Amino acid sequence: MTKVLIVTGGSRGIGHCVSVGAAKDGWDICINYKENKIRADETVKLVKGLGRKSMSVQADISKENEIKHLFDECEKQLGPISGFVNSAGIVEPYGNIAEVKNDELETLINLNVNGAILGSREAVKRMSTKYDGEGGSIVLLSSVSSRLGSPGACVPYAASKGAVDALGWGLAQEVAREGVRVNVVSPGLIDTEIQPEGRVEEHGPSLPAGRAGRPEEVAAAILWLLSDQASYVSGSNLMVSYAR
Repeated sequence: MTKVLIVTGGSRGIGHCVSVGAAKDGWDICINYKENKIRADETVKLVKGLGRKSMSVQADISKENEIKHLFDECEKQLGPISGFVNSAGIVEPYGNIAEVKNDELETLINLNVNGAILGSREAVKRMSTKYDGEGGSIVLLSSVSSRLGSPGACVPYAASKGAVDALGWGLAQEVAREGVRVNVVSPGLIDTEIQPEGRVEEHGPSLPAGRAGRPEEVAAAILWLLSDQASYVSGSNLMVSYAR
């Protein structure tokens, strides 16, 4: 049976590694992009090179109509969806909360929180047995910052990921008897382009492992949660990080 997976933020970092890894596991892949079609097409090409179907859709997941368009186009071209990974997100604004501007905050919340909620909504409407779906798996990307708070760096980001933690736990209970599993993965410091310049080099050596994590290490956890090996795992929050 063909498995179809939507990965937001699938053209870079963790999302890219999930897309390629899932293709190796037999999934057909749909990713979104906001502006950089070239990067998205590179991921699509790699997936197709692994013998799987793949496509990209221009969609800003901070906007409801574009999220719906992403899911609709995926179903139209690849078939029924059985997996959703919400990897898209931003960290900005950086600095102390006293300096946060409202428009920056709205951009952060619309993408990190509303995008996760609305994406999950569309996934449930298509996968839940309550809506004649055949079940599936949702994995949401959070961050250890939701526990650490990131004082002096990005408290609003940490707060947005706290909302994702709550979404994952609550939604897992809500759809537990509808064939849909919902889990959260919380990476620590990961060496991806989302990090501000110099942060990995500055903080990586001070971690217990002596380095930052790699995106493929986070992707491995996500792929396990998507798989049948995790068939009795829902409502978990898997921390991919060396504890401080």
